[in-house]
Amino acid sequence: MRHLAGAVSVITVGRGATRTGFTATSVSSLSADSPSIIVSLNTSSSSWPAVQRHRSFCVNILAEDQQGTADNFAGRGGIKGLDRYQDAEWREFATGASGLVGALTVLDCVLEEAITRHSHSILIGSVQAVAIRPEAKPLLYWHGAYRHLSDRTA
Repeated sequence: MRHLAGAVSVITVGRGATRTGFTATSVSSLSADSPSIIVSLNTSSSSWPAVQRHRSFCVNILAEDQQGTADNFAGRGGIKGLDRYQDAEWREFATGASGLVGALTVLDCVLEEAITRHSHSILIGSVQAVAIRPEAKPLLYWHGAYRHLSDRTA
């Protein structure tokens, strides 16, 4: 799977002092009618109980200048829980989940269903609101490292 390039997203869940979240590349569109997405989450993650309790989350698709936020939510340096929100500006969306100000795209979602298979749950999120930063380029992850799009063509 290291050969599958993916957009880097931070999934935020919880409210107030109980906010947490995780970095993910396993995010995909499910349907345009009604707008919905899927996210894969390890059920041993500290974010799993928060998703079950709050039943909403934001998918923050990161711009190329937000690698530090990706690292925070990946737990680099031992960062956990609420501390993952440091060094970035956040706003609360309609569901109560936090969206990253300046993200490439923020999808505010209500959890429709969680399908558990093996070590992970597939979260199906119904998109309630969208925020876009149209001039930004995405942060990508490929072959074990962050990557950026180039304007060069082959």
